[in-house]
Amino acid sequence: MPISIGLEGSANKLGVGVISHPAPGKTPIILANLRHTYVSPPGEGFLPKDTAKHHRSWVVRLVKQSMKQAKVKVSDIDCICYTKGPGMGAPLQSVAVAARTLSILWDKPIVGVNHCVGHIEMGRAITGASNPVVLYVSGGNTQVIAYSSRRYRIFGEALDIAVGNCLDRFARTLNIPNDPAPGYNIEQLAKKGRVLVDLPYAVKGMDASFSGILASADVLAGQIGDDVPEGKRLRDEETGKWVTKEDLCFSLQETVFAMLVEITERAMAHVGSAQVLVVGGVGCNERLQEMMGVMARDRGGGVFATDERFCIDNGIMIAHAGLLAWETGVRTEWEDTTCTQRYRTDEVYVGWRD
Repeated sequence: MPISIGLEGSANKLGVGVISHPAPGKTPIILANLRHTYVSPPGEGFLPKDTAKHHRSWVVRLVKQSMKQAKVKVSDIDCICYTKGPGMGAPLQSVAVAARTLSILWDKPIVGVNHCVGHIEMGRAITGASNPVVLYVSGGNTQVIAYSSRRYRIFGEALDIAVGNCLDRFARTLNIPNDPAPGYNIEQLAKKGRVLVDLPYAVKGMDASFSGILASADVLAGQIGDDVPEGKRLRDEETGKWVTKEDLCFSLQETVFAMLVEITERAMAHVGSAQVLVVGGVGCNERLQEMMGVMARDRGGGVFATDERFCIDNGIMIAHAGLLAWETGVRTEWEDTTCTQRYRTDEVYVGWRD
């Protein structure tokens, strides 16, 4: 059974995973899946240089711990996989250097992996979804994808900022803590919201725009709180109650998720699929899964999603996708073991699928 080790560090999460592939058609065996997150102070995002420093500080420890947890030796590893892109430049470079170093020290081949393809293949392996329309939603990416002719085709995407970035930046506006994640904390506040505030709804064909919604939500955030004069404070017209930050989080979630459901349903109708697979960090959101599930069931299908172990960036998805490519004969030449912030999903030749 071939075994690979995967290194992921495209954003603020550093992940190292070890995976084994049994016979074709069998479920992959997860031997280790470790992760460490760089958490910035409340009200702040994570800077590339600080994130890269975090990855450099932790990568050796995580590699050692994952090998120990997996109970494998260097001689057992068949290939080293790393995230080639997309992502933040400095963190990507740090992980690429670590992967190249391991390749030299261990004398093992190296495989560069597309971050999105890693999410998709891990999601398919865990959920058992056969040929779904994929909604890929994270801090840096928002895409609606379907497979055709050895490539993952992008049917729709964000025209400006990703949905995860929209949520994260609104968390900064409200000074919501970044631990364990700003999007998670917004989700918990949204569960307590009761007032649906009107926000822009920007769907353009198969694409969506989130910057205008964020700008409007930021303006409304300045009109809530006890320190705002009563004449300028935001009030619900129906109930007369003051609008709270919980209401704004609820309204933002409902609006952006409704947009995602609409463009996903349009793609499902176009390709004739009844399955939808939600991947990426935002895919952990229970409300998004619920709304997507209602839509899919109305179409006679179902929604497939994973928990935070696999939705949030992790090393095991890179190990899995890289090993799939390695098994088809793919090797990344040494001069190509670089990284790129812009690595389109549809650039990857998916030779392991029919």
